[in-house]
Amino acid sequence: MTLSVLAMKNAGPCHAGFITTRAIGNATIRNRIRRCLREIVRKHQHDVREGFWIVLIARRDAASASYRTLEDEWLRLAKRASILAL
Repeated sequence: MTLSVLAMKNAGPCHAGFITTRAIGNATIRNRIRRCLREIVRKHQHDVREGFWIVLIARRDAASASYRTLEDEWLRLAKRASILAL
């Protein structure tokens, strides 16, 4: 997974976008990954500092990853990007 972050002035709460390409798998797999990523970001939205636009790009390994693995990767990337308010 790849995380891109853009800081915006006066943007309010964070905005998130998700990219899943056809290389990951069929539509069912891509939708499952998007739903998981959306839920993970929603679950941790109160931990993310305000004023950021976030784009998560799922890679091929995400198709076989569990929810917990995706969540751990999101937290690792968010901490590395210094967007968590924790």
